Amino acid sequence: MPLADWTVRIMTITEETRGDEVQVPFWFDPLCPWAWITSRWLLEVEQVRPVRADWRIMSLAYLNLDQRGGKGISEDYRELMNTAWGSVRVCAAAAEHAGRPVLGPLYTAIGTRLHNQRRREDPTVITEALAEAGLPASLAAAASSTEFDQRIKDSHHEAFDEVGLDVGTPVLRIAGTTLFGPVITPAPRGEAAGQLWDGLALVAATDGFFELKRSRNVKPSFD
Repeated sequence: MPLADWTVRIMTITEETRGDEVQVPFWFDPLCPWAWITSRWLLEVEQVRPVRADWRIMSLAYLNLDQRGGKGISEDYRELMNTAWGSVRVCAAAAEHAGRPVLGPLYTAIGTRLHNQRRREDPTVITEALAEAGLPASLAAAASSTEFDQRIKDSHHEAFDEVGLDVGTPVLRIAGTTLFGPVITPAPRGEAAGQLWDGLALVAATDGFFELKRSRNVKPSFD
């Protein structure tokens, strides 16, 4: 069976299928550069395969500091995690305000500024991103509030109760199988993005598949 045909097969067995499109739940923390690259790949896949991203939130701070108890992380990374709640809290507030579909454009607006524009320390990123996504600036106040933390944790657990705590983000679900990855840099474009999707759909549909990995020796590229 040609690899591309596996996408059609996945459409017939996944409970996330709506109409002729495969709905792919994708969990992200806006702070993670690797999830950002993978999310840009998934948008490319949407152009060449009958696939649609279903954006969902997770929290690297909750994963690393609460669930893992801060074990094995450097002081610099711990400090980063202590500030990581802000952007994902704003995403949660936006989803509460306007519905989960708003997460796509808001994630794009935040991620472009954090990663492509390298403005991680810029306090105006959130307000600019909210404006770009057509959302009220008042949602920025959620960054320093715990009001939406339970919503974040509930979404987080949807992924990590299945995929386990020894991975991070990106996490996506295909055909009922929740997977960490793919970790890629730079994001494949066009048909190359579709071919990677075909391969991922193949392994996701393979009973007993758990892991395929090699050491990462390059920094994230946002080209």
